[in-house]
Amino acid sequence: MTKHQKFLKRLMSGQADTGIAFDELCSLLQRLGFALRVRGDHYIFTREGMIEIINLQPGGSLAKPYQVKQVRNLLRKYQLSEEK
Repeated sequence: MTKHQKFLKRLMSGQADTGIAFDELCSLLQRLGFALRVRGDHYIFTREGMIEIINLQPGGSLAKPYQVKQVRNLLRKYQLSEEK
């Protein structure tokens, strides 16, 4: 299992929302085909075929737990993973 697969598994398990690194979360979204636009401290991710946007703001070096949950819910809704 690669480092990226382990991170995705940890994210999707929902057991470590307070310990998810912001940079790792951004990298995952970009690997899944999301386009990134930065406005100040807002990292805005969009993806073709998705109505929703993902708006992340760093909480120090970690992602904010409620935003991690939002990302997880969208990945489940659209059945996105690195295997596709």
